[in-house]
Amino acid sequence: MAHGSERSAAPARPGAYGERVSTAAELAAAVDRIAHADRDLHSFVDEPGRAERVRAAHEELAARWPDPARRPALYGVALGVKDVFRVDGLPTLAGSALPADVFAGPEATAVTRLRAAGAVVAGKTVTAEFAYFAPGPTRNPHHPEHTPGGSSSGSAAAVAAGLVPLALGTQTVGSVVRPAAYCGCIGFKPTYGRIPCDGVVANAPTFDTVGFFAADPALAAAATAALCDGWAPAAPSARPVLGVPTGPYLDQADLGACGAFAAQITALREAGYEVREVAALDDVAEVNRRQRVVNLVELARSHDAWFDRYADRYRPQSAAAIREGRAIDAATYTAALDGVHAFRRAVPARMDATRTDVWICPSATGPAPRGLDATGDPVMNVPWTQAGLPALSLPAGVVAREPGGPALPVGLQCVARPGADEQLLAWAPGFVDALRARPA
Repeated sequence: MAHGSERSAAPARPGAYGERVSTAAELAAAVDRIAHADRDLHSFVDEPGRAERVRAAHEELAARWPDPARRPALYGVALGVKDVFRVDGLPTLAGSALPADVFAGPEATAVTRLRAAGAVVAGKTVTAEFAYFAPGPTRNPHHPEHTPGGSSSGSAAAVAAGLVPLALGTQTVGSVVRPAAYCGCIGFKPTYGRIPCDGVVANAPTFDTVGFFAADPALAAAATAALCDGWAPAAPSARPVLGVPTGPYLDQADLGACGAFAAQITALREAGYEVREVAALDDVAEVNRRQRVVNLVELARSHDAWFDRYADRYRPQSAAAIREGRAIDAATYTAALDGVHAFRRAVPARMDATRTDVWICPSATGPAPRGLDATGDPVMNVPWTQAGLPALSLPAGVVAREPGGPALPVGLQCVARPGADEQLLAWAPGFVDALRARPA
């Protein structure tokens, strides 16, 4: 597996995102937005001297690539980095009260790769503690009394609010796709293992996947090309066959999400896509149970080196999860893990048998719930994360959770076969155009 230091960024090609050259003034504007607009949003971790650090990083970038024609694809793009990634020169706390030195180590490969492609780290973004469920202070940019989702809360909110156009996140259950939907931006979780997870504070390694949030499909494609192992750009092929996984899985979504999803299906059909109903995931309750067992056991193992020493610094929700994970016996964990591996074979096989190219479904059970003490329900994301499939959340209209309540974003979740990341990103602009033509 190649590491970021071993990869060289190719010069920007015609039509690449790198043609949208960011200037020092634009980076300074991003820093200014973080300093002022983020006072209420709380998407970024506080950083003394941010402006000076970003200015120096841009100067180094300009000296490295003085010729605009040879600048890499993400030249000068302001990047938010979820505070579970190690970044050279910045402390990592994983949203916790633990000392930074317990997380110290080499920079995450994902960060190094984006820097090599020209991105400038604007700062660390807020995460739920240890990328689990105890939320940070971030608010939803559309309505401050509602959650932005989690655990990649700060990254999603920062992109949706226009503070930065690109931000790294991670997904162990639904921590990219769900906050992308709640906040109204693009979120992408690639095939499990396509982006190295070294330099990232582990949650549950069986599921942990590096993903990101982006302001538009072109930037999403450029970021994925820089991040993913073995990236081979794909031209859009014939329109994919879209499958709606009918049954108990969809029954988990609320009425608002289902109504919006029906409108999304209509928009896609009117744009010429074939959309089929496919019976699938009738065992979703067992899928959800299995995910929880493996996640809890592996979360506990990931904290073996720290928990006994610093248990009093853990928030109650995280501490309870670790203790619960420690209490699960080896046979239960092994059986759940065997089920995960069988499921990773079964879902692509079902796609092959039904000639389904992309599953489509709601990105979350509904729009962002009111309150900041929880990050929302990830059940709409569980099967696709467990199967290791690439999943893309696209903004797809707004819905009010209750009569007279605020209209909040919802997302369309698009899920492809394992390894079909390139094709999914190539199809994305067509999906976006269809949704825009007939918003929910």
